[in-house]
Amino acid sequence: MKVLIAEDDQHTRDGLSEIFDAEGYEVHAACDGREALQLFARVNPDVVCLDVMMPGASGYDVCREIRRTSPGVGILFISAKSEEIDKVLGLELGADDFIVKPFGLKEVVARIRAVTRRLIVERRQDTGGGGDGGAFEMGDLKVVPEELRAYRGSEAVELSLRDVKILSLLHRNRGKAVSRDAFFDECWGFDFLPNSRCLDQHISQLRRRVEQDPGMPELIGTVHGVGYRFE
Repeated sequence: MKVLIAEDDQHTRDGLSEIFDAEGYEVHAACDGREALQLFARVNPDVVCLDVMMPGASGYDVCREIRRTSPGVGILFISAKSEEIDKVLGLELGADDFIVKPFGLKEVVARIRAVTRRLIVERRQDTGGGGDGGAFEMGDLKVVPEELRAYRGSEAVELSLRDVKILSLLHRNRGKAVSRDAFFDECWGFDFLPNSRCLDQHISQLRRRVEQDPGMPELIGTVHGVGYRFE
């Protein structure tokens, strides 16, 4: 999935870019409203993250234009404007959510995932998909991609888009070693510059959430010199 971030403050723009990138999005960024609309037409993002007060065109103006042609795109406003009327206007224009600065990492991630879940479900419905949303099992863990969650019994484990991609790749190749290059190509993108430490750190964090004993992993096994494997 692709995200367009429109924010004139570079520090905030870079921070949001890091958050969306870590979630598994392909990130595109604009520093004003006009550039945002140009980028939107060029890259066709799935989600747009808009600051309200921007040069060129306000976030509200950008939202109106996007909703005129693309009603299914996810839209998040992130703004220092905290008055209730600002939030109401943003939502009435068709935004999915309105986050007030300063914001916390966990809050932004939770709202990103909520919008992503809606998009996944709507696309499955649009294509006539049914069933359980592509759920699959890995040992005692049930992974439900469209919920961005896994379940061990009644316990829910929150997942990012990238987490789901990693687990899906391992599940599809059960019993086979999946190379580092395969992980980077499918879960990060072909234009990502491979970094073994990046992959290992992500796997380590994922193991903490999906393994019963991260020190003795049963779902994501290490294949030394190659990559990882799900038996």
